[in-house]
Amino acid sequence: MTSAAPLIVSAVAVVRDRKVLMVTARGRDVYYMPGGKVDAGESAAEAAAREALEEVALQLDPAALAELFEVRTQAHGEPEGRQVHMRVFRASTDQEPVPSGEVGAVHWTTSADADRCPPAGVEVLRRLVALDLID
Repeated sequence: MTSAAPLIVSAVAVVRDRKVLMVTARGRDVYYMPGGKVDAGESAAEAAAREALEEVALQLDPAALAELFEVRTQAHGEPEGRQVHMRVFRASTDQEPVPSGEVGAVHWTTSADADRCPPAGVEVLRRLVALDLID
């Protein structure tokens, strides 16, 4: 049996006051990074900017996004062995994020919230702490 292809996704890390923006989907309580799948013909940064607009109404310039790192881990809600490859971009904005689309709420989180996150979110929080961006 061959394992399924990894999910290729991009996400934005909006950091303010040593906290990072995360979201919850409507009717769910798992925290995740604003982001999603990279569409055909789209760069990872373009996908991150598009998803930020769709999920939290932030207008971001893909060219202004700085890639921080890529997380590769078990994909949340997928069969065992299915990986997610998530490229995380740092986004700076004075805009206030507003839940939109499938997002029910926005949260400013720290590493103390790791228990609310799927594996990729836990790893993102760990790496943001290691970069001294969040607590």
